[in-house]
Parts: sequence; structure tokens; C-alpha cells
Amino acid sequence: MPKLFKKISKKAGLRPGSVVFIGEKKTEKSKIRIIDYDAENLREMTVDNVEDVYPFRDTPAMSWINIDGLHEVDLIEKIGGHFEIHPLVLEDIVNTGQRPKIEESSDYVFVVLKMLYLESDSDEFVSEQVNLVFGKNFVLSFQEKEGDVFDSVRDRLRKTVPRVRFLSADYLAYTLIDAIVDHYYGVLEKIGAEVEEIEDVLIDNPGPADLENIHGLKRKLIMIRKATWPLREAVGGLERMESGLVNDATRPYRRDLYEHVIQVIDTVEIFRDMVSGLLETYMSGVSNKMNEIMKVLTIIATIFIPLGFLAGVYGMNFNTSRSPFNMPELDFPYGYILFWILAIIIGGGMFVYFKRKRWL
Repeated sequence: MPKLFKKISKKAGLRPGSVVFIGEKKTEKSKIRIIDYDAENLREMTVDNVEDVYPFRDTPAMSWINIDGLHEVDLIEKIGGHFEIHPLVLEDIVNTGQRPKIEESSDYVFVVLKMLYLESDSDEFVSEQVNLVFGKNFVLSFQEKEGDVFDSVRDRLRKTVPRVRFLSADYLAYTLIDAIVDHYYGVLEKIGAEVEEIEDVLIDNPGPADLENIHGLKRKLIMIRKATWPLREAVGGLERMESGLVNDATRPYRRDLYEHVIQVIDTVEIFRDMVSGLLETYMSGVSNKMNEIMKVLTIIATIFIPLGFLAGVYGMNFNTSRSPFNMPELDFPYGYILFWILAIIIGGGMFVYFKRKRWL
């Protein structure tokens, strides 16, 4: 499960714009992948040196440059310096605890959002920060690690000819954001299935493990809510943006993306209410179960109260030779049998009475 909060204390005292990586420590080398294309041609490559990226800033073709790994601060600074990205933006890129947002500059648009998906091998919930910077003819995407939800976008770029629509950087950025938002639905479907499964268990037989599962669901929904609520504001700003870097032709797509984000947020709020209801159902189930146990124990104790009284009375062993009224039943030849007959009649009668009153 991803952490809800990132530690940012190591930035304390540094000047604004200090590029300090905040996130999970990694040792592997950052990977740079480039897709450079025009209407008819496309080429893909993976480069080892950051200097190999520089020519793609001013090429007439459209360039999508993807960087996997934010821990190599020097690499991020070199790319930011060449593409003239403000140091404060670079600072936000390497801070993986950023809130989703959008910032507009004269030469580029900067977008921060959270990529949520399920690992194919384990169905574990994964949260990763993705930063997009798009200009006139380039899109830079910065990810925390290798592996993303953009394979569908890459396939569309490879198969779509001519790629006239993709020659707009804002449209390519839209497709990347749309791919991220679409994968929110997969995560929410998994959570919805877990909610229904836990709900069925709580109705039948609630147990301590169910409480742990409910708190796990609450934690996941908090993560999704942190990713989606600010994203509504960011996508709304992109939809309303009046900039030379954003074309009017993409406005319907941006509006549709905004509606998808709203739908995701509504679903998250519904699931939060359902999980809160699950917690109440669990507490009610446990309380009812405890009441049933206490009822049974109380009935058992009530049945044995008169039996204990009889045993206590006849266990006092009075001396009948002193007086005929001094426990005369002690001299009965069948006193022991009579005692048990009386005890069974009293206990059985009380049991039948409790059954007819539906207390059992």
C-alpha cells in the first residue's frame, strides 16, 4: 500500500527552487524513451545520454520524451535547463508528494497528476506521480519508475496514419491524462467488488479480519480522493485555458475528460459512504453477536439459580433427630432421586418457558 504522506523535512531551510528528490529511494538508472513522429513517419528510441534529448526540442516533428525515474536530480536539471523549465517547476517534478495541479507559462504548460493502477500479477494498488510538460511541439512526461498505463497511447501512435490529430501537443497531453483517468475506473471496480464481498461477510458472520479489511478500503479511498479531487480543478483549468499552446479543436475532448473526472469523484464519494456503512454494520453485527452470547449466558445462569438454591438448601445437612421439622427430607429413602426429579422439572420448565417467549 502506498504511503499517504511523503517526508519533506529534508527540504527545510533550502532556497526556493532547490531540486531535491522526495520519494522512495531507488538505485536503478533513469530511462529515457523518445517517440518522434509526424503525420506519416514515426521512430522510437531509448537513449542513454541526456544530451541526446536536446535536438528534439526544436525539430519540426512532434516529440514525446518519457523519463522513468526522478531520483537522478542532475538529469532532471539538465533537461529542465535545455527546455527552459523554471526551477520551481523542476522542484515540483522531483517532489513525489505534490498535489495534482496545472500551471501555465508562456512557453509550456505544466501538469501534475497521480497515476493509479493495479499490478497485473498481484492486483496490488499502486500510486505514482506523473508530471507532464508540453510546449509547441514536444511533450515531456516524468514518472517515478518504469511501467505505466500509456501502452494504449503508444499503440495508437504506431497504428494511426496519418497522425494529424496527434501533431498537437495539447492533444497528446490530453490522451495521456485520459489514459490515467480511465485506469481509475479499473481501481474503483476492484474496490467495489471488495466492498460487496465484505458486505456479504458482515451480514453472515463478522469477524476481526473484516475490520482490518474495512480500514484497508478506507485507506485506499483516501488515496484515490487525494488524487482525484485536486485533479478536477486541474482538468477544469485545462478545459478553460486560453493559451496559444492549447487549440480550440481539443476543447470537446478536454470537456469530456473533465466529465470523466467528475464521474470518478462521484464514485469515490459513494464508496466512501458505503465503507462508512460497512463499519457501522460491522459494529452492529459484533454488538448483536455479543448480545446473543450474553442472552444465552444469562438464560443458563437463570436456569441454574433455582437449582443452586435447592442444592444449597439440601446441602446444609440438618439433624432430623432433634426435630421432625429439621430437614425431614433427609431421611427419605428416595430423597436423592426426588431431588433430581425436582431439579429436572424446574430446569426443563424454565427452558420451555424461555422457548415460548422466544428468548432462545
